[in-house]
Amino acid sequence: MIIDTHCHLDDERYNDDIEEVIKRAKDQGVERFIIPGADPKTLERAVKLSELYEEIYFSVGVHPYDATNYDKAFLKSFISHPKCVAIGECGLDYFRLPETEKEITTEKELQKKVFIDQILWAKELKLPLIVHVRESSADCLELLTEYAGDEGGVLHCYNADESLLKLADKNFYYGIGGVLTFKNAKKLINVYPKIPNDKLIIETDAPYLTPHPYRGKRNEPAYCDLVASKMVELSNVEKSDLIDKTTSNAKRLFKTIS
Repeated sequence: MIIDTHCHLDDERYNDDIEEVIKRAKDQGVERFIIPGADPKTLERAVKLSELYEEIYFSVGVHPYDATNYDKAFLKSFISHPKCVAIGECGLDYFRLPETEKEITTEKELQKKVFIDQILWAKELKLPLIVHVRESSADCLELLTEYAGDEGGVLHCYNADESLLKLADKNFYYGIGGVLTFKNAKKLINVYPKIPNDKLIIETDAPYLTPHPYRGKRNEPAYCDLVASKMVELSNVEKSDLIDKTTSNAKRLFKTIS
C-alpha cells in the first residue's frame, strides 16, 4: 500500500471526476490520501471528502500565501474531527515577495507569526506538522528548531537544502514527489541518498508538480507509483521494500491512519 501524504483533492479540478481519480490511484496501489489544509475556502470540502471516503484524511492549517486569512477559531472547529491527522500546510514562502524593503519585511513578519502560531498549536495538540518551505530554508530551520515539539512533521516537497536534514533529529520526515523525476532536479537527486530511509515518505502535491512523463498535465495520486519507481532507481532497493518502508514511515508520523 502507498500513502499519498500530500494531495489537494479538495481542489476544484477534481470536482467532476473524484471517483475516477481515486479508482485510478487504487489501481496503482495508492490506498490512503491526506488532503493538507492550505486554503480555508476549501477546507470544508476536504472534510466532506474524508467523510465520504474511508481512505481520505485531512489536516487543518493555512499556507503562507494565505497568512492574511489565518482564522484559528475557524480551524479549531475541525481539529477534533476523527479524520484530522496534522496541522498544516503551514510554513514560509519567500518566492513571491513585494517590491519595497518595508513591504518585504512586513510580509515576512506576518508569515513567521502565523507559522509560529501553527507550530505551537501542533505542539499543544501533539500533532505532526505539514511544512511548506520555499526559498526560506534558514528561517524555517530556525523556527522549527526553536518551537517544534516531539511530534515533528514532514517537510512537504523537500527542496534538497542539506541544512534541513538536521531536522531528522527532531522527528521530521521528507516528502518526496514528482520533482524527483524532473530532468532539472539534479540537486534533489544528489541529496536524496543522504535522507535517512526511516524519514522518507511519498507525496504528489496533486494537482501540482506532475511527474515525468506527464508534466504539464493535472497531477493525481495514481502517479505516486512513478515517484516510487524513481526513488527505487536512486536507492537501489526493491520496490516492494521501498513502498513498505515509506508506508510504515507515514503511519508512524500520522498515527491515526490505519
